[in-house]
Amino acid sequence: MMRSLWTAASGMVGQQFTIDTIANNLANVNTGGFKKSRVDFQDLLYQTLRFAGTPVTAGAEIPTGLQVGHGVRPVATVKIFTQGTFRETDNPLDLVIEGDGFFQILMPDGTVAYTRDGAFKKDSEGRLVTSDGFALEPEIVIPPEAMEVSVASDGTVSVINPGSNEPQTVGQLELARFVNPAGLRNYGRNLFLATAASGQPIVGQPGLDGFGSLAQGFLEISNVQVVEEMVNLILAQRAYDANSKAIQASDDMLNTANNLRR
Repeated sequence: MMRSLWTAASGMVGQQFTIDTIANNLANVNTGGFKKSRVDFQDLLYQTLRFAGTPVTAGAEIPTGLQVGHGVRPVATVKIFTQGTFRETDNPLDLVIEGDGFFQILMPDGTVAYTRDGAFKKDSEGRLVTSDGFALEPEIVIPPEAMEVSVASDGTVSVINPGSNEPQTVGQLELARFVNPAGLRNYGRNLFLATAASGQPIVGQPGLDGFGSLAQGFLEISNVQVVEEMVNLILAQRAYDANSKAIQASDDMLNTANNLRR
């Protein structure tokens, strides 16, 4: 069987994976805190038909070898953690991180997840939670009588209570960052989980020690660039078409070989 059939098939599978990734990027173009992904490829095994440097005669050797590859495979989806676009909302519970860091979210099983989505809400107990009801870590509780909520750039959360003009501090937000954020695992729900590849979280105060500062009344939208994704989509589609043409050409060649004797 001709190698080109399976080689081109691996190319089609790889380009399909690229299109799947692009489709996910485009589907989340308006998702808060979403980070786009890119597919990395790796060539497969090579069959060596003649080794370079093989002696031919005395004083002569083959200058270049003869190898044929067997296709390609996707080896990684790299998460790109560039800053997303900011959108003003005027909602006092909407927060954005200007720079490095993740909000910490306490999951129901006691583990901590991480997110760049700062669209927080209050639950029935006044806690700041995500849209799924998972509490911010460390816990921030807004008193029910609070008239105004203020979040400083360093993460200090304060409120104005009735009959008072002095802000009262009710909590301190902390951020986490990682040596290798690309090693975080996507959990869904705008959350990431730490892995051995990401390293242990480094927790600190916003605005200090390399952590980004906070801004209130803004949200970070995804960092997906629609035009860039459309160009990548065209390239992937053309590559898919080219590989299908290679399969068709190989099939035509086999058909020609089969019809040599009638």
